[in-house]
Formats: sequence, structure tokens, C-alpha cells
Amino acid sequence: MSFDVAAIREQFPILKREIDGNPLVYLDNAATTQKPQCVIDALVDYYTTCNSNVHRGAHRLADEATRRFEAARDIVKDFIHAPKREEVIWTTGTTEGINIIANGLSQLLSTGDEVIATGMEHHANLVTWQQACKASGATLKTVPVTDDGELDQTAYEALLNERTKFVAFPHVSNALGTVNPVKAMTAKAKEFGAWVLIDGAQGAAHCKVDVQDIGCDFYVFSGHKIYAPMGIGVLWGQASLLENWPVWRTGGEMIATVTLQNATWNVLPYRFEAGTPNVGDAIALGEAIRWFSALDHHAVVAHEKALLDYATELAENFDGLTIIGNAKHKIGVLSFVMDQGHPADIGFLLDRQGIAIRTGDHCAQPLMTRFGVPGTARASFSLYNTLEEVDILFAALKKVRSMLA
Repeated sequence: MSFDVAAIREQFPILKREIDGNPLVYLDNAATTQKPQCVIDALVDYYTTCNSNVHRGAHRLADEATRRFEAARDIVKDFIHAPKREEVIWTTGTTEGINIIANGLSQLLSTGDEVIATGMEHHANLVTWQQACKASGATLKTVPVTDDGELDQTAYEALLNERTKFVAFPHVSNALGTVNPVKAMTAKAKEFGAWVLIDGAQGAAHCKVDVQDIGCDFYVFSGHKIYAPMGIGVLWGQASLLENWPVWRTGGEMIATVTLQNATWNVLPYRFEAGTPNVGDAIALGEAIRWFSALDHHAVVAHEKALLDYATELAENFDGLTIIGNAKHKIGVLSFVMDQGHPADIGFLLDRQGIAIRTGDHCAQPLMTRFGVPGTARASFSLYNTLEEVDILFAALKKVRSMLA
């Protein structure tokens, strides 16, 4: 199986940049991915040829914009294997999608009900449920994380009971790279009739997403982590639930009728898309998914696995470096601490050598507390990264170690 990473890299103009005279080595893909030229072109083309509001105009530009906008929704539907296009809701990103569901959940739960999240959540998939439980009187419970950085499945099953109404967990941990058994976890929750939401922010660009096969009720992800612009994302939900789920924002587009004293809501997907939508970025997300889906998925997975395996081997043989998160099933995330230096110092010194990583708690403070660290340095890989860049990273870490010793 071959994967032409050089040809892929040629499609990403930003990868030609230099930082302080060094070639850019971009290893912060779990925070956001870079954009191929075709995605940039799709965004520019919308604004230069058919910039207009959608669904409302009676002119050519509005018609063209609407067709492109809705075509992108169809692309997303096929990408996640959703049963109906109407179940694909445009959002600003994963966080907004989760908040839409959490707002409704706070109105549907009551005292005595239970919600389950996990100890590896991004704050967006934890604080939201905290607030929903506080508003409704429900109880929030969390699945513990093992020493290897996996969800404790025995503990998870013990938490499930007839009071469990809602379960949320990440497809992939943003901080550790752990890939969770989402299909099996969903099936367990369904034995008790609970609704299931999966945070797919890190999963969509690395794992095959089939919401029907998984069996979940809601799946959310952000465009900017799958080669699309920031400010656009997707909430997918079962139509039978979304049709009756409490609306979050009100305004134009999401209404059916309005009087001076009352209003009724529009059909899906528009009941959750109040106001002027982010048309250009939705079109660009459609192009990003079209581009990504045309690649050999198995070759991409194999390439990213080779990057992680090589980086892990080097890390395990690097004096003074400890990997945080050693799950059996991971995507390309290497989260680590070093005996010498705070993660912020490591990130600063790597940046001076042209290497971009993420440092800090990764919006996962409870998970950092679980491992007894204030934060980690995180190198996260994408399909355009190379084995040579892994070598550059560890050569730079040797310099960091000597500077901080």
C-alpha cells in the first residue's frame, strides 16, 4: 500500500512556510488542521462568484448559493452515513452542537435522572452536561480513566441503570489520542434506553464514521479539524428526536409562522439554524470532505499509524520523557511530559526551531488531574506529516533537554 505524502503536501500552501528560518513542522493537528488549496479555492470562489444569502432570494446569486450550500449538506450526510439529509444541522462547531443538545436536555430531564460522561472529556463535552444537570436536578456521573488512558469499561457498565437517560463520550480523546469503543458503549447504553451523544471532533478526520452502524442518537464534529475552515461544524441527530427537541436559538429561518404573540418552528434542519448561516464555510466544508473522501482511507490510516508508531518508539527511548496515554487503540497523538521543563517551556523552545505543537491542559483539566500533571506537550499528526518531521521533532527535543537541564 503506497501513500504519496509529498503529493499531498503540495496541496497545502501553508506547509511551505518558514518559522525563524526553519521549515515549518506543523504538529498541532488535534487543535486544527491546515487547509488544502481546493478548500481555500472553494471559499474564495463563493465570495467572488455567488455571495448571497440562501433560501430567501429571488435572484441568480441566491439560487446558486443555496444549491451549493445544500449540496454540502448532502456531502456531509453521505460522509457520516446519515439516513436523512434533514438530520444534518449546520453549527459553528462541536461546542455549539453539544450546547444545542444540552439546552434541550436541561428541559427534558428531572430530579432522579442520571447523565453519564467520562473522565477524558474536552470541557465542551463535560461542562455542558454539568449545567444541564444543575438546571434539571439530574445527577452527573463519570466513567473513570485507566492508567493506560482508556475508559474503564467495567466501571462504565456498572454506572448504567434504569435511571440513566443520557450518555456522552468522545470518539477520540483530544488529549491522549485514545480511540474509544463507541459502538459497544452505545449498545450498552441502549440496553437501558438512554440517549447517546458522541463528540466526534477528533474522530471525523481519523476514524470511519457511520452513525447508523454506531447506533448513537447524536454525533457532532467541527469542520476545522477535518481540513475545512473554522466557524463551521455539524450536529447530526436522529430525526425522530430532533423534530421534537427544544430549540435553542430563535430568529429568522427557524420559524414556520409568527404572530405578535406566538410562533411555530420550521421543519428540520432549519428549526436549529436560526439567522443567516455561514454559507461560505459550509460550502468549503463540503469541499474538504469531498477531497478527504477521495483519498484511500486505508492508506491514510496506515500512514498516520506509521507516524505514531515511529514517534512512540523514539519517545520510549528518550531519557527523561514520559508518554501520557498508552491506550492499545490510538490515533496520531503523542502527549508527553519531560523531567526537564514545563510543557509551556518545551513548546516555546520547539517553536523557535520551527515546530508547532500544543501545550497545556488541552481543555481537559480533570484528565490532567487524573494523571497528576498540570498539562502535557502534545504532538499530533495528520496525513501530510512525514517520518522526517518526526525525526526533526526528536532532534529538537534533544536540544530542548540540553537547554533546560
